[in-house]
Amino acid sequence: MTNDPIRSADWLGRLQEAEAQLNGVILGQARAIRLLLLSVLTRGHVLLAGDVGTGKTTLLRAVARAIGGPYARIEGTVDLLPTDLIYDAHIDDSGRPRIEPGAVLSHGEDLSIFFFNEINRARPQVHALLLRLMAERSLTAFRREYRFPHLQVFADRNQIERDETFELPAAARDRFMLEIPIPLPERREDRIALAFDTRFHDTDSLIAAVAEGLLPYRGLDGLARAIQQDVHASPALQRYVYDLCAALRDPAGAGIGIEGVDAERLVRGGVSPRGMQALVRVARASAWAEGRDAVLPQDVRTVFQPVMAHRTFLGPAYEPRRDALVPALIRAAFDKIPVPSE
Repeated sequence: MTNDPIRSADWLGRLQEAEAQLNGVILGQARAIRLLLLSVLTRGHVLLAGDVGTGKTTLLRAVARAIGGPYARIEGTVDLLPTDLIYDAHIDDSGRPRIEPGAVLSHGEDLSIFFFNEINRARPQVHALLLRLMAERSLTAFRREYRFPHLQVFADRNQIERDETFELPAAARDRFMLEIPIPLPERREDRIALAFDTRFHDTDSLIAAVAEGLLPYRGLDGLARAIQQDVHASPALQRYVYDLCAALRDPAGAGIGIEGVDAERLVRGGVSPRGMQALVRVARASAWAEGRDAVLPQDVRTVFQPVMAHRTFLGPAYEPRRDALVPALIRAAFDKIPVPSE
């Protein structure tokens, strides 16, 4: 399946073990963990959505440990410059100016996971540099080009404050393969455990419980290519995906109606060819994670909203209500488009 020294038959077992260990240290986030692991299997960048304090950073650090590659993080601020990602200029203890590698270059070209915290606090110029890094996995600095073959970018947005924030442009949002919600744990027992069980108070010790390198990052590109080649989709499944995406882009044309909404003006844009490609890639990874070599409609439906919601741009009158309207639109598309029987 891959050129990695790990036998192809072992990869699925390693994925299952990683998922079990992550669920053992991160309570109440089973769906988010599965989606994050699917992003690892597709080598896609991820937006994280959730309130402050829901454990996004802890979860990412745990995933980074399971992968075993270098991890770097930067905080989005209004005064952050694009060059701050590349180098750090400061005065050393002797009073001399020094220039050292910034967050992106801190681990060299072996960087595996880069986490941009509160990305919407950074200015558009920073987003532009990040966009190139995500699209090409490369950047130019110190008169040379750096390449990051193993890189995945994860980012979250400040969803509380609106002052001094800059919404991500459509092109940047479309570069993220998934937007994964990190909600509060639903179970009362999990919330009590997080508050009172001291095991969850020491983040470093908690993350150390995850075996390092369960999913060796150097082999993931080969695994991702093999999954896409080996997992197939029937012609009926292909039509189903096309019809769902067409309905999401043009709900009026698909005969979709939502109470109190003008379907003709609801959607301003979305579901690009890149978005449809992302849906297919993640659905194939979902099928592989379940031990199958064929995509089923349930794979498509499971990953549809995390792949498509942030790529769906509503008209100005409806954008303030997107948190309610986009899920309603997706549910309506599911109800409208027949599920293939084969």
